[in-house]
Amino acid sequence: MKVYLPVFMFATMLVAAAPAVGATNSGMGGASAANLSSMPAERSNPNNVNYAKYETRSTTRTYSSSGNAGNQYYTSQPTTNRSQMYRSYNGTSTERTSTTNRSQTVRKTMKRKYYLAHPFFQPTEGKFGSITDIGYNTASYNLDFIPGGYISDPKAKWSMDQIAVKEDLSFGITDKFGLLLMGRYDSTKYKFDWSDAATPDDEMKDNGLNIYGAGLQWRFTDNEKWIATLSGYYERQKDIANEFILDLKAGYKVSKSTIYGLARGWWVLFDEEMYGNGIKGKDENGYDNVLFIEYGDEEKTFFVEGGLGVFSVLDEDWTLNVEALIGNYDWHNQASIKGALGWQPNDWFALNLYIKSAFYDSADGQKLRYWGTETDEHGVQSDLLYMGKTKLDKYREMSVGGQIIFYF
Repeated sequence: MKVYLPVFMFATMLVAAAPAVGATNSGMGGASAANLSSMPAERSNPNNVNYAKYETRSTTRTYSSSGNAGNQYYTSQPTTNRSQMYRSYNGTSTERTSTTNRSQTVRKTMKRKYYLAHPFFQPTEGKFGSITDIGYNTASYNLDFIPGGYISDPKAKWSMDQIAVKEDLSFGITDKFGLLLMGRYDSTKYKFDWSDAATPDDEMKDNGLNIYGAGLQWRFTDNEKWIATLSGYYERQKDIANEFILDLKAGYKVSKSTIYGLARGWWVLFDEEMYGNGIKGKDENGYDNVLFIEYGDEEKTFFVEGGLGVFSVLDEDWTLNVEALIGNYDWHNQASIKGALGWQPNDWFALNLYIKSAFYDSADGQKLRYWGTETDEHGVQSDLLYMGKTKLDKYREMSVGGQIIFYF
């Protein structure tokens, strides 16, 4: 069988991540929502739908310019040069000398700062948050069809390359409750690279607004030591499934870091009875036939993942977020790690760069069922018929991108 056009009823995972906003998402939030229309078992982030406030600890210091450090006021010699009466602030102390021979030191207070790339950030009452995630996602695996008699070349490499732009717009209903709207546009190229050099590679491109949804965020704990959020979302994967997502995060604040754990689950309701990855091609007579790799044969399923992360303030304007996840996604398990470096020069803008990679996936070595159609001499195509199994190997997945975050 000469294959030439990958077409789907195709369900997989993409993070996000996410969701997402912040360093950990991907999906409705970075990292973190199921994307059933792009690649197998890829999550976005996480990253990422939920953001919560992180505040540096406020400190107040009194500086003295005299030898008597315990006094706020001191006596100085009068000055005759008025330009020296107001000295510029150099980060240590400011001295204002008056003609009455008395100078007062200035109290320096560290400003509270809300780090927009923090995995717990969400807008406070009446505020908006906008997170635009631009990412490149790639995934691949090898296929070995058993027994292989149905197609002329029993070995192939499936791959996906995708550019995705995702927007999360959130609004603070109160300081504890937030509303989130999201959508994602992606441009994806799917490819089957057949091992026989005489068999042409098969490609398909898909562009469009393929994910959209809405949700609520609840930051039910936020004090000097602890922070926790509970969030629920609805997402629509175009032509694939409806998803209902529950997300729980809890963090402990240590100095300039927050150590946190997360648990996330998806209830996925598919449009059809089976989901997987398929190709369409023509046989030697020029008739259309279909080859379909089955991931699951249920109309609904449940995905769950959990993990640990740490968010740290490296400097007043720089942050680092590292997160490790492990999850069960119906037909396979996966473990991944994500790192993000954030730059926030002010209170209303941040840039967050991230990279994520799967380092373990149980898809390797799995034997999945594959189905196909046959066309008789009259050009009548059959229903899907069970053909055998195909073995997966060398599963790879990676995402890299950046988030542009505004708070207003």
